[in-house]
Amino acid sequence: MEEARRVRPQLLLVARRYLGDDDAEDVVQDALLRLWQMVGEVRRPMDALASVLTRNLCISQLRRQRFPSGLSEENITSEDSDYADDERLSRMLAIIETLPSLQQTILRLRHIEGMEMKDIATLIGSNEVAIRKALSRARQTVRIQYLKQYER
Repeated sequence: MEEARRVRPQLLLVARRYLGDDDAEDVVQDALLRLWQMVGEVRRPMDALASVLTRNLCISQLRRQRFPSGLSEENITSEDSDYADDERLSRMLAIIETLPSLQQTILRLRHIEGMEMKDIATLIGSNEVAIRKALSRARQTVRIQYLKQYER
């Protein structure tokens, strides 16, 4: 509780940089909720993890705004390959959002942030082997779900 109060202003600054004042509060609340769910799995202080998590949630929200679910024919460009890539990315992000929050965080830190395994392990308060295993499970789950849902 104390740590949430302490880190909240910093998270609001991060969220406002990405989203402005409108959605920042909602994203910070979501980030704090996810941190609360991981409280037994991560070390304190959680400032760095909280900032990265908030930023990733902002990016996810911006992507959802950029790729609306209801596309009309006027919205589709003639560049089919770009559209297909955007559609695949959107599908993958939707699947990633269904993963447990720790796996989501590890996957985003590794593939979006480009962090090294040892740095992720330090940030989360775990060892490198556990991070590699969680990342492997997350990738496998995303792959299976993608194939199950979209490659019929």
